[in-house]
Amino acid sequence: MLNRLVTWIEVDLDAIAHNVRALKSHVGPAVELMAVVKGNAYGHGAMPVARAMLEAGATRLAVGRTNEGVELRQDRVHAPILVMGYSPPTSAEAFVRYRLTASPTTAEFAQALSARAEAVGVPVPVHLKVDSGMSRYGLMPEEVLDFARLVTSLPGLRLEGLFTHFATADAADDAYLRRQLAAFRDVLAALGEAGIRVPLVHAANSAAALRYPETHFNAVRPGVALYGMEPSDEWPPAFELRPALALKTRVGRLRELPAGRGVSYGLTFITTRPTVAALVPVGYGDGYPRVLSNLGHVLVGGRRAPILGRVCMDMFVVDVTGIPGIKQDDEVVLIGRQGEECVRAEELARLTGTINYEVTTALLPRVTRLYMQAGQVVSAASVGDGWY
Repeated sequence: MLNRLVTWIEVDLDAIAHNVRALKSHVGPAVELMAVVKGNAYGHGAMPVARAMLEAGATRLAVGRTNEGVELRQDRVHAPILVMGYSPPTSAEAFVRYRLTASPTTAEFAQALSARAEAVGVPVPVHLKVDSGMSRYGLMPEEVLDFARLVTSLPGLRLEGLFTHFATADAADDAYLRRQLAAFRDVLAALGEAGIRVPLVHAANSAAALRYPETHFNAVRPGVALYGMEPSDEWPPAFELRPALALKTRVGRLRELPAGRGVSYGLTFITTRPTVAALVPVGYGDGYPRVLSNLGHVLVGGRRAPILGRVCMDMFVVDVTGIPGIKQDDEVVLIGRQGEECVRAEELARLTGTINYEVTTALLPRVTRLYMQAGQVVSAASVGDGWY
């Protein structure tokens, strides 16, 4: 299979499983692990990754949109799936048909869910999101009690969970997180005083799960750490996280350029000496950032090779002068390890002014994903026939 591919992503399912087990051990047996697989599992591929996470000990999944949950169900994933984002009332049928867990914030959606659930006799579990300080999706703290009363009064709905999301869990300064946590606890206490029991309470994303045990409640909701990426650039993780994704390609062409030769669009790089240049058949059409023009490095022959000129839609050029033995079709690593060298998503994030999981989520479906266990390909996901 590999010899038919020019550019591909390798996803190490053993690394995924290690990260899940490490998080499970960290939070303890009394705390459920709800694995976040939104955004095509942060670019890794939702279907095989979700299965690997569940096999390693996750008990629930979380997605951002209804269609993501539907796709998992259609792929015969049976674990509870929470849709964390906005869903219109017209999506009520999908929630009932595919047994998805809803997070309504409007009476209209809650009533639509109730009507559909009653019509087919299938109850819908509901989690209420508290906007404790993110000012995005969710109910304001003062709205939660009345909305919970509405949900518990509607036939066919089962109030199963309460959750929130922290804005600054990755920061060294925890003052704002403490304010959010206090607001969330106040809501939980008000529900209890009103006699409304919520079986599942979850607040901790990856950063909070790693650093703040008081945020664990009886479930945590990690995302980025499960993929082996660091949730903070201000403090290190408490245990080893194994990056699961590698982006690879092959040397597409080798040539020696004379001094004074321009490279790529706009001639933003001019050689100052004879230069051995290698063509790398990856570009922003694959999700590799164009801003890495004249900035990033790839790994060839176990050494770093700088990008020369602009990154194009389908290719760019790197300098392999002084790297011995490079041949056409040799492996090139854009994210991942080769020999003793490594380019992590965190490095690309720093260079491009973003976060590590935007780097992986941006990788487009046209790049074939190969799923690996014990160093062997166990499955693949591609667009079309996947070979190019």
